[in-house]
Amino acid sequence: MYDYDLLVVGSANADLVIGVERRPGAGETVLGSDLAVHPGGKGGNQAVAAARLGARTALLARVGDDDYGRLLLDSQRAAGVDTVGVLVGGAPTGVALITVDPSGDNSIVVSPGANGRLAPGDVRAAASLFHASRVVSTQLEIPLETVVEVVRSLAPDSRFVLNPSPPRPLPQEVLAACDPLIVNEHEAKVLLGDAPVGERPEDWARVLLAKGPRSVVVTLGAEGALVASAAEGVVRVPSVKVEAVDTTGAGDAFTAALAWRLGTGESLAGAAAYAARVGAAAVTKAGAQESYPTAAEAEALEAGAL
Repeated sequence: MYDYDLLVVGSANADLVIGVERRPGAGETVLGSDLAVHPGGKGGNQAVAAARLGARTALLARVGDDDYGRLLLDSQRAAGVDTVGVLVGGAPTGVALITVDPSGDNSIVVSPGANGRLAPGDVRAAASLFHASRVVSTQLEIPLETVVEVVRSLAPDSRFVLNPSPPRPLPQEVLAACDPLIVNEHEAKVLLGDAPVGERPEDWARVLLAKGPRSVVVTLGAEGALVASAAEGVVRVPSVKVEAVDTTGAGDAFTAALAWRLGTGESLAGAAAYAARVGAAAVTKAGAQESYPTAAEAEALEAGAL
């Protein structure tokens, strides 16, 4: 019996958000809205998103012994995340500088801070968390050697989900464990490198699958997503049409929802369809963690009542 439906190993950042009419070019200054500070980071976001949906969730991360670190811990606990794995100190809390334009699209620069000090030894010290977790999810806002140690620490029957963001080449050991590897268009193209592929996401998914993951999910924003595996082939998952307010953290909500549903035994396509609804609900509100829906709100969106 697993104590946790999902263990998230990853980053926890303070998101410093400014709305802009347009992003500045090189050497240009533009005026923006008042600064808003939100709890974020891809790891922290995924943990909160999963817990809001009802998943028993734990987070393994590192934050600074500062006001931002306390903000992040408070947010996790308020959502119901078990923070026994969150380490404090070693560097300032990570910060993400985010601009959001009127369409809801965002651009992000991340200062890793304490996230860069989450080390392989921290993963080994948390062995009990790995053995207690049905699904383990991570990203690349922590050191790659730490992600490798996550793969080596997986319990025999647990499932590993990776969103390689920010993208970089991955060792075969990590690729082979992914079930699934979740990428957007930009991440897919970085991982594909010089591989000869067409312009169709179906082609990207097939080539990525051939690189070793057990399954692949390509997210396509307003166009939905597609899933690929040896068992299910390549399947398109439709989007849910909503009025986007802020896309910050929507991909993290998608990943968390998909990881949780896979752990319940749902098919990859079914889990992705559910995750698409959760991601769509998230973009209808400002912020990242503050925008994440409960299970009831995700179901209301499906019924057209949100």
